[in-house]
Amino acid sequence: MKIGALTTGETTRRLASADGLAWRAGPFVVRLRADVPGFAGQLRLLYGEHRLVETGETNDFHLELARPWGLRRWWRPKVFFEMDGPTRMAPFPLDHALPLFEWGFNYAIATRANHYLLLHAAVVAQGERALLLPGLPGSGKSTLCAALVLRGWRLLSDEFGLLRPSSGLLAPLPRSIALKNASIAVIRAFEPSAVLGPEFPKTRKGTVAHLRPPPESVRAQEQGARPVWVVSPRFEAGAAARLVPLPRDHGFLRLAHNAFNYELQGERGFRAVTRMTRACRFFDLTFGDPGEAVALLDGLAAS
Repeated sequence: MKIGALTTGETTRRLASADGLAWRAGPFVVRLRADVPGFAGQLRLLYGEHRLVETGETNDFHLELARPWGLRRWWRPKVFFEMDGPTRMAPFPLDHALPLFEWGFNYAIATRANHYLLLHAAVVAQGERALLLPGLPGSGKSTLCAALVLRGWRLLSDEFGLLRPSSGLLAPLPRSIALKNASIAVIRAFEPSAVLGPEFPKTRKGTVAHLRPPPESVRAQEQGARPVWVVSPRFEAGAAARLVPLPRDHGFLRLAHNAFNYELQGERGFRAVTRMTRACRFFDLTFGDPGEAVALLDGLAAS
């Protein structure tokens, strides 16, 4: 059964129960408890295609969105993110529970999933061939990732390249794509039929809205992909799209620099990045229009 098969009322009740609600997200099983008004509908919108997991299956993450008791439950109400007990992030306003959950889930993966080489990159694929988009905040990484999946590329992840060092394959983790500030309007104009959740203003990253992952990508979340291209995007307003090849030694440094746990992985991480460097082609991409960038990358995949 999928999350979307539950009614909003049933989703609300299960989230608030002692066991919470559990579902499979890529290679992980996440169990979440949350007693937050309005959150169930937002979760159903963005995770509706994800398969529910019943009590008794091993969980990778036990997460909770917790409301404080006392006066702060009612006056300027807040919500906390908790992971496996008392671990907490700074509280968010209660009506910002969704972005808090998404950032908290990212934190859980970044700190607990060290059996993967964790690359800070969006990842999309055509068939079994994957394109990685490493980039700093503001580079246009999420905007370009959204544009690609809205034009038929398979979404593996907007945040993590989950590389299995033993096989060299990337594990899919298709979740919502977090769009920020001007990129929200860019994607709405690029594809008016795109399904986005509500806008959350005044977060620490500005205004945020989440693009629902394509159902086909969620259904394929057990199908790994091999890295073939690594493209570092840079958005420049008004710039024509331009793809510039990079030498492999530069590519190695890009991958190592964008791995959260490269040093922690030690020799295994070095060998994984080396194999990936030999298997991939590397590029810089400057773009001002996502449609032009998508056309260039479609051409790259067809070459």
